[in-house]
Amino acid sequence: MKLTNQQLEVIVNKVMKAWKDNHVIEFKDDEKKVLNRMLESLKQDFQKELDLEREVNAMLDKLEASNSGEFQRYKMYPMLKQKLAKEKKVIL
Repeated sequence: MKLTNQQLEVIVNKVMKAWKDNHVIEFKDDEKKVLNRMLESLKQDFQKELDLEREVNAMLDKLEASNSGEFQRYKMYPMLKQKLAKEKKVIL
C-alpha cells in the first residue's frame, strides 16, 4: 500500500486522539515524542512491505523466465508474498 507522509500523519493523529478520548493511553513522556515514534514505526512497517513486494517481483521475474509457457504470475504473486511475509515475519 502506498501512502504519503501526510496520510500517515493523519492516521497516527486519529489513532492517538481515539486512544486519548477513550482513556486507553496515558503519557509519561511528551506527546510529540510518542507521536513521532508511532509515525516512524508505521513508516518502517510500510517500508518492510515495499521491500517484500520488490523481492517477490524479482523472484517472479526469475520464475517467469525459466517457465515461459504456462506461467500465471497473478496466481503466484499472492501465494509467494504470503509465504515470504510469514518467513520474514512481516505483517501484511
